[in-house]
Amino acid sequence: MKSQTKTQYFSSPLYLESGRILEPYHIIYESYGTLNADKSNVILVCHALTGSHHAAGTYEGDRKPGWWDGIIGSNKAIDTDKYFVLSTNVIGSCFGSTSPMSENYPSQSPYRLKFPVVTIKDMVHAQKQLLSDLGIYHLRAIIGGSMGGMQALQFAVDYPNFADDIISLAATYATRPWTIAFNKVAVEAIRKDPRFMNGNYEKDAFVEEGLDGLAIGRIAGHISYLCPDAMDNKFGRNYVNNDGLFELFGRYEVERYMEYNTSNFSKNFDPLSYLYIVKAINTFNLARGYDSLYEAILRIKARVHLISFSSDHLFFPEEMAHIHKMMQRNKQESSYTQVESTYGHDAFLVELDKFAGVIKEVFTKDN
Repeated sequence: MKSQTKTQYFSSPLYLESGRILEPYHIIYESYGTLNADKSNVILVCHALTGSHHAAGTYEGDRKPGWWDGIIGSNKAIDTDKYFVLSTNVIGSCFGSTSPMSENYPSQSPYRLKFPVVTIKDMVHAQKQLLSDLGIYHLRAIIGGSMGGMQALQFAVDYPNFADDIISLAATYATRPWTIAFNKVAVEAIRKDPRFMNGNYEKDAFVEEGLDGLAIGRIAGHISYLCPDAMDNKFGRNYVNNDGLFELFGRYEVERYMEYNTSNFSKNFDPLSYLYIVKAINTFNLARGYDSLYEAILRIKARVHLISFSSDHLFFPEEMAHIHKMMQRNKQESSYTQVESTYGHDAFLVELDKFAGVIKEVFTKDN
C-alpha cells in the first residue's frame, strides 16, 4: 500500500467558532493509495479523541499498525487499490498539527492555555481548508468513529454537497451529560495534578514518567469505552498472581490493566491536548448555529450511513437512531445499522469484522 505523510502550512487565518483566530497553523496528514486524474476517488478518514493521522500501515520500528489498519488497505473495506484515502490529525491534537504546545507566533513560546478553544466545527473547517489547498473540492466519502463520527456528521451539515457518502460510527448528534460527566473526571484529575502546573510545564515533560492526573483521568475514559460484559469477558474476577488477596493494594487483573495502559498513555499524549479535545467533544452539538437540530439535519444532501453498537455506553445507539429517524421523516437518504456487540464503545476500533461489510457495501456501486 502506497502511503505518504506530509504537513501543510497555512499563513491565512483560521476563523474559529468562538470568534478567535488561529494564525498561522499547520495540519499533518497521511495518504494511502493513488489520486485519480479527476480527483473523484478521495475518502477522508476522521480520527477519535486519542487517534491521529496514522490510520493504516506500519511505521518502521513500530509493532502496532495504524488505528484502523484492519479496514484501510488493498482489498479491504476502504480499498486503497481504488481510492485515495486521506487521514488528518485534527487541530489541537499532539501528533503533529497545531496544538497548545505549538509556538505562539511570533514568539517561540508554546501557546499553552493561550491556545483558543476549538470545536468539532473548527476541526472540520480546518480540514476543508487543507483539502482546498490540495485542489480537492469534492469527496467520495467521509468516515469516522466516535469524535471522528462527529466530524463526519458536521461535514454533512456544514458542507452539504461536499461528499457523496457520510459514514458515522459510534457517534451522536450532541454530547449528553453522561459523557460530559465521565470527561469531567479526566479534566479535574489533570488540573489538580501539581506537576501539571496550570499548563506551564515544559514540552515533553512527561515522556519519561507520564502525568499521574492524565493516567487517572484515562481510567475513567477506559471505563466508559468498555462495558460490564466486556470487562467480565476480558478479566473476570481474576486476581494478580503475585499480589496477596488480603494486601490493601493487591490488585485484580482489571486494576492492573488500567494501571499499565493508562500509565503508558500518559507518557505519549500531551495533557493540554487532552483537555482541549475533550472540550471539543463536550461542546459538540450539530444544532449549534442553526435554528434547531431538525434544521441542521435538513441541510444534509449526502447519503448518510449510521452505525451504532448495542453495548456502547458512551454514545448510546438510540442517539444514532434518532438521526436516522429524522432523515427518514425528511425523505433524505439514510441507513442505520446497530451492531450487536459486548465490547462497548471501543467496538468501532476492535470488532471490525462486524461492520466492515456495511462499509464495503457503501462502495459497491463503484464496482
